[in-house]
Amino acid sequence: MKMEATVPQAGGRKPAKEWTLPVEGMTCASCVSRVEKAILKVPGVERATVNIATERANVTTDSSVVADALVEAVKRAGYEVPQSSTSLNVGGMTCASCVSRVEKALLRVAGVTDAVVNLATETATVRGFAVREDALVAAVSKAGYEASLHNNEAKQAPLPRRDREMLAVLVCALLTLPLAAPMAAQWFSLHVMLPPSVQLVLATIVQFAFGGRFYKAAYKAVLARAGNMDLLVALGTSAAYGLSVYELMAHPGETGHLYFESAAIVIALVRFGKWLEVRAKRKTAEAIRALNALRPETARVRANGEENDIPLSQVRVDDSVVVRPGERIPVDGVILEGQSDIDESLITGESLPVSKGAGDAVVTGSIVAHGYLAVRTTAVGADTMLSRIIRLVESAQAEKAPIQRLVDKVSAVFVPAILGIALLAFFGWLAVGGSAEIALLNAVAVLVIACPCSLGLATPTAIMAGTGVAAQHGILIKDAEALELAHRMNVVAFDKTGTLTEGKPSLVIFEPAHVSRNEALRLAASVQQASEHPLARAVVAEAQREGVAPSSVADVTALPGHGIEATVDERQLVIGSDRWLGGRAVEVPSELQQAAEEAQASGLTVSWLIETNPESRVLALMAFGDAIKDTARHAIGALSEMGVRTVLLTGDNWGSAQRVAKELGIDEVHAELLPEDKANTVAALRKAGAVVGMVGDGINDAPALAAADVGIAMSTGTDVAMHAAGVTLMRGDPSLVADAIDISRKTYRKIRQNLFWAFVYNVVGVPLAAFGVLSPVVAGAAMAFSSVSVVSNALLLRTWKPQAGRSASGTVEIGAVQEEKARGALATPH
Repeated sequence: MKMEATVPQAGGRKPAKEWTLPVEGMTCASCVSRVEKAILKVPGVERATVNIATERANVTTDSSVVADALVEAVKRAGYEVPQSSTSLNVGGMTCASCVSRVEKALLRVAGVTDAVVNLATETATVRGFAVREDALVAAVSKAGYEASLHNNEAKQAPLPRRDREMLAVLVCALLTLPLAAPMAAQWFSLHVMLPPSVQLVLATIVQFAFGGRFYKAAYKAVLARAGNMDLLVALGTSAAYGLSVYELMAHPGETGHLYFESAAIVIALVRFGKWLEVRAKRKTAEAIRALNALRPETARVRANGEENDIPLSQVRVDDSVVVRPGERIPVDGVILEGQSDIDESLITGESLPVSKGAGDAVVTGSIVAHGYLAVRTTAVGADTMLSRIIRLVESAQAEKAPIQRLVDKVSAVFVPAILGIALLAFFGWLAVGGSAEIALLNAVAVLVIACPCSLGLATPTAIMAGTGVAAQHGILIKDAEALELAHRMNVVAFDKTGTLTEGKPSLVIFEPAHVSRNEALRLAASVQQASEHPLARAVVAEAQREGVAPSSVADVTALPGHGIEATVDERQLVIGSDRWLGGRAVEVPSELQQAAEEAQASGLTVSWLIETNPESRVLALMAFGDAIKDTARHAIGALSEMGVRTVLLTGDNWGSAQRVAKELGIDEVHAELLPEDKANTVAALRKAGAVVGMVGDGINDAPALAAADVGIAMSTGTDVAMHAAGVTLMRGDPSLVADAIDISRKTYRKIRQNLFWAFVYNVVGVPLAAFGVLSPVVAGAAMAFSSVSVVSNALLLRTWKPQAGRSASGTVEIGAVQEEKARGALATPH
């Protein structure tokens, strides 16, 4: 929504506001009338004009009307107001107070409904209705910060800027060293002191040349009637510097103690701490930068018999792209020609290359091991799987975890409270007979040590590191709320088909009679090799797996609803159902009959291999079912060890559900469920007090995924399921569920550790400074250490490895050295 103008009104009326509101879903003149009437019913609305051609509503209101009221009116009328999302880069933020100021400034922009600012990524995500981007940038600038529209490239801070910052820190340290050296020399009973005039010159350069950034930021904070870390540092160092200048002017020629070194050392330490903090924060975002680096800049397109390298931005859907050994695939597509082992570790986290040929799908950034591929493009640029993954991880890293709300509340009153404590310390020391110098120095120590940086960084740095390393191992966490809820998950509900099972029939039981197993399997595969039926393919696949070659077949005839008959080696054979067998006088061995009844009771589909000439006899019992995934047992076992209860929710019959649950050791079974039944069962589990995760892969799982505390979708399933889920597993491996819970628990543990130390640091440090135990120099060092320690603690998450999943080694390798190593290994002919 866009507010065009605020118009002064005569006669004491509230100023009028002009709104432009986008409206979707209108189809005719009656729709226009309906929307206009709905808007005019909102108290404070003076005029409403709706244009169906532009799909816009122009509304005049008094100043009491807010955006949400207009939006709600349109929705009640049965139409939608499209909401957009805009990302900004925000520069100049130093602490949690800055985050709060920027969010408040953005929320005041007309049409903005939500604004989330992340200190660690230095980004803002703004949601609203027809929000003007220039208005957002202007609002941030007015609040005293730098803003620009966000793009992926902007996230990678240019190295020269970092080098300049490091150079500034070094020069600042060199100028501070002569001031600090005499203080250090006193520890060794050496009394050396620079002339006061030299101290003044050095301290002045440090104070205003290298501390100038604190003054600028503090000035902007004061204009905005807010406080931040820069204000505390500027006030504290200015007090120490000003006291020293006063002493120098009041007592010229005397060599009494000056406090230039305290101000200079604090500025040097804070600058050094911020530099370390920026370096550490960049490491938390390495996963995103690594994924961005995997996108080739050019593609080799084949057209009219020629191959030409063109910029990736010029590649279009359906173009034929050629990829050679050792190269990265630049687009999402389908292989037209060629065969190769392809490394897809960046997408799936699986380190082993996957063999692919004509008709198989490939994704951007995968490495071709050997061979020459021609790929038909199905997606480029922002539509590729890699781009979607990057956006998903960025979204998770930009979001605030619910626990951050506590930090926001504290930071809103933090700086004013510290200023009050500093004043109390100053006047308190004067009241108990302390000198003005001592009182001022202790007040300075309070201002300097109370840096809210660590509070602001505690949560986002841990979330960035946790979601980043999870993405490297094939676990995509959509938002911070899913990450925070997952650590409390104590019940995981699984869909069966395609999640715990392969999702296609396989030959589960094969019991021969009268002939050997190999002979019976050869005959069965021979009959079925010409059929495209899923059960037939399962028989042929089993024969191939066991190395049994089928024989030639003749006189193949389908028996609709009953099976198939054929001649193999002059033997007349039928593969028939129970229905076919029931109408024939064929004796079934008792042990096979019992096995068939047990198989049917467990939900398996039974077929028989029967020889009809020269005499009718059963040669084999075949029972088909959806085979359980190899990793499913591991998955359920890992969850059990973590204290998580497992539940099976399936639309399949009870017999099939009980078979899978019994084999895997699942605690609770619900079968023959419709999609809404699955969602209701999940809701019932939540109502009973459980924190529920739902794992599924199909469209029918989407309602249950949405109903769960945390929905977990398999990427091997449908897009609908992935959209409804908070976590996406990039492989169809259910054991990744335990890994997702593990990384969420470890990340949340880091968040709590960081917040604990950030709070304790201030709770302990501020009183010590107020009571004179800590000097401003020690306070400055402690302040710098607090922020760096919080970020460093979060960075420990980068060492996390999956424990339950099969792909403990399947990490996206980062950096040129690893990429060259991967290229060399994969380019070796197989």
